[in-house]
Amino acid sequence: MFNERNHFKVVNESLSGQRAVDEDTFSSVAVLAERLERLKRTSNIFANITFSPQAEELACCEMVSALS
Repeated sequence: MFNERNHFKVVNESLSGQRAVDEDTFSSVAVLAERLERLKRTSNIFANITFSPQAEELACCEMVSALS
C-alpha cells in the first residue's frame, strides 16, 4: 500500500530514471494530481501550482494508455 510519501518517491524515481515508468507511476501521478486539484479548490493560494513539464507528460501518457 502506498502512502503519500511513496507517491512522491515513485514519481521522482520514474522521472529520474531510477525505476521504470509503469502502472505504479501512473497511479501515483493520478493520486498527486487529484490532491493538487483538491488543494486548488480549497484556496486560491494554490491556483498557480503546477506539475513540472516532465510530470505533466507522464500524466498525459497515463490518460492515453487508459483510453487505448
